[in-house]
Amino acid sequence: MRRLILLLLCAFAALPLAAQTTLNGAGATFPYPMYSKWFSEYHNLHPDIQINYQSIGSGGGIRQVIAGTVDFGASDGPMTDDQLKEAKIKILHLPTVLGADVPAYNIPGVTTELKFTPDVLAGIFLGKITKWNDKAIAGPNPGVSLPDRDIIVVHRSDGSGTTYIWTDYLSKVSSDWQGTAGKGTSVKWPIGLGGKGNEGVAGMIRQLPGSIGYVELIYAVQNNIPYGAVKNAAGNFVKASLESVTAAAASSPKMPPDFRVSITNAPGKDAYPISSFTWLLIPQQSKDPAKGKILADFLNWMVTDGQKMTAALSYAPLPEGVVEKEKEAIKQVH
Repeated sequence: MRRLILLLLCAFAALPLAAQTTLNGAGATFPYPMYSKWFSEYHNLHPDIQINYQSIGSGGGIRQVIAGTVDFGASDGPMTDDQLKEAKIKILHLPTVLGADVPAYNIPGVTTELKFTPDVLAGIFLGKITKWNDKAIAGPNPGVSLPDRDIIVVHRSDGSGTTYIWTDYLSKVSSDWQGTAGKGTSVKWPIGLGGKGNEGVAGMIRQLPGSIGYVELIYAVQNNIPYGAVKNAAGNFVKASLESVTAAAASSPKMPPDFRVSITNAPGKDAYPISSFTWLLIPQQSKDPAKGKILADFLNWMVTDGQKMTAALSYAPLPEGVVEKEKEAIKQVH
């Protein structure tokens, strides 16, 4: 009898483990703070479901979803047509939130918020503007005492959607940039030091006086790193915020059916010019139908209740029109 009771106790103890379903994803660091929050909250609602996510960069997320080694990927730069063809199954791009790349800097003695023109940002990252007191930087920043200090450029070392957004923007505003480095999750940088992930770039900027780099807005906010306003297509200097990122989405081209859209250098007068959607890369058909059902349920929760959590982490929620289109697209996931 004691042995039977022991066996029954062991069986009951094993039940929660047997019922646990784990989904694995990997990719973009840009939305990682948001995804961590969502996956934790969803687990609280569904204790039998665990969603693990590796913040390895968009390039890694795309590679792993193509290889089928994860249940979903994540990227801030949409997959190319060639990458979509390489995948053995159809991959859906489903927007999750809106965010912004910001020019974050560390200039000892400068406490004023700097203003950057497109030409200045391109010039710095091309290695053509090398001193902080260059007249090209001083011009839009009258009254700011800029030091005669070398500029240290920091960029991503890994394949990155944050890089895609930054280089997509620079390619639109600078023919020199477009003709040299161009755009992509990885590019051949003309100058600079590489940091891994948004975390790595933010850390290097904090440690290196005279540095400038690009990070997703929340990483600058959380690390107390100054970041500047950028002159937009309408000629206004705009700082990244929930409102200015939302304005960029509102004034951008109509959302295509596959959701692969660029909203950098948007035309709106209040638009922050280095804004972007970020996407989950979802296999239309999961290897495990049970996981496909869970993914679809999570995605529906994400575009409704999940959107209410975005502002606290400095991301802008999806426009209502995008949410409605996305709900239709989620019906394909199984």
